Amino acid sequence: MGGHFVKALILEDKYLVMMRRNLTRLKGAASILLSLFLMVLGLLLSVHPAQAQENTVDYTLTDLQFRDFSNKDLQRTSFAGADMTGANFQGANLKGAILTKGSFLRADLTGANLSGTFADRVVFAEANLTNAIFTDAIATSTIFPDAVITGVDFSDSILDRYQVNQLCKRADGVNPITGVSTQESLGCP
Repeated sequence: MGGHFVKALILEDKYLVMMRRNLTRLKGAASILLSLFLMVLGLLLSVHPAQAQENTVDYTLTDLQFRDFSNKDLQRTSFAGADMTGANFQGANLKGAILTKGSFLRADLTGANLSGTFADRVVFAEANLTNAIFTDAIATSTIFPDAVITGVDFSDSILDRYQVNQLCKRADGVNPITGVSTQESLGCP
């Protein structure tokens, strides 16, 4: 019986040594994985998502009636829900701006760059969009009643079919920058 006991102790000792080695390996692997995780986390936290917008102003839900934004660089600026009645945006660069639910009632957007804007549910009633570049924009549920659209390039923008039909009734002119006619950019018959 003593021999079995000794053999059991030796086996138990070998088992414990093996377990310690495995535990040491696991600790090493866990340490490496933790280091990698912390490095990735550090990289993610060091990137600032708003970096591209650091020079912009947020005009969300503001009253901008009759303000003068002519020839201003307003790329990626948010005008969501803002009231821009009678505002002057002549020659302004609004590329990539967020215009959602904004009101441009009687606003002057002559020659403005509205390419790539998120312009859903926007009111452009009686606005002057002469020679504006309105390409690659998302303008669903956006309305243009009595807006001047001479020379506007709407190429590759997403507009409601009803609005396209309404705009085609008065579409004329060619955009002096892109060389595309308003009718062609809307796909008018």
